[in-house]
Amino acid sequence: MAEGHTALVFPGMGPTSFAEVGRFMLANPYARELTATAEEVLGYPLLERYRTGGDYSEAAQVAFFVNCLALARWSEQGGTVPKFCVGPSFGEKPLIAYVGALPVPQAIWLTVQLARRMEEYFATEHCDVVTHSFTRTPQPLLREVLDELAGREEWHEISCYVDHDFHMLSLREHMLDWLVARLRSAGGLPLYTMRPPMHCAAFAPLRDIVAREVLGGLEFADPTVPVVADQDGTLVTTAAGVRQMLLDSFVRPLRWPDVVASLRTRGVREVHVCGPDRLFGRVRATTEAFEVVAVTPRLALQPRRSTAVV
Repeated sequence: MAEGHTALVFPGMGPTSFAEVGRFMLANPYARELTATAEEVLGYPLLERYRTGGDYSEAAQVAFFVNCLALARWSEQGGTVPKFCVGPSFGEKPLIAYVGALPVPQAIWLTVQLARRMEEYFATEHCDVVTHSFTRTPQPLLREVLDELAGREEWHEISCYVDHDFHMLSLREHMLDWLVARLRSAGGLPLYTMRPPMHCAAFAPLRDIVAREVLGGLEFADPTVPVVADQDGTLVTTAAGVRQMLLDSFVRPLRWPDVVASLRTRGVREVHVCGPDRLFGRVRATTEAFEVVAVTPRLALQPRRSTAVV
């Protein structure tokens, strides 16, 4: 296989304030077009709701979708031709639109419906479960922590394998202080806690609701660019595969090192991370394997020039 392929990565969603991306959304023609489409789907002014809503509100999720997809289109105009696409966690949603598995209005509708179904579900189910991220925790230490939780008969699941020493663990909130203290005592670095939680086998009822009430009325198409699944790095080239990947995201952990290994095996040497990113384009597993081009709102607002590699 030829060397030097490029992959396009849509990052997972983190808190992104309006101040960070508002100018881009108002100035970039792709973002303006996508915002107008989103407002037709939503029935309300996106930027106004985004400016005043929470970090993971419905409007914030749609805005993140808009920014990721707009940046991918901007990157294309600069000559980016991806051989593969990846969308870890939330990134699956703009990825689905980018590869043509769903038309943009339907992908926006999907994003909205998933946000609403998740809010409804976690309002009454698994209310005491959170997902906590931490780093500086190699596999032997992680194994000790998991064994101790099992010994206490405490429910837990790994939600994300972000790097070889960086993980996200879902557990009941009353064990969070114990986890933080246990990690710190062994040199680990606790980071942040997410609510609602994500990527756990225990959430199979939510997956079934989404399959029945959201995906049931959608007709997916084969992706125009091969997709690498964020759960295990397998290649997805069919409409059925895209649909399954989306459903798997509710119940299977994300395994980013497997994605990196899969891309490397397929000859990828450069990744363009399209969207506000604080994680997948920055962790060592990514930066040691690839040349990383951070396609950010700030970069897209600068006069067009050769894209800097970070």
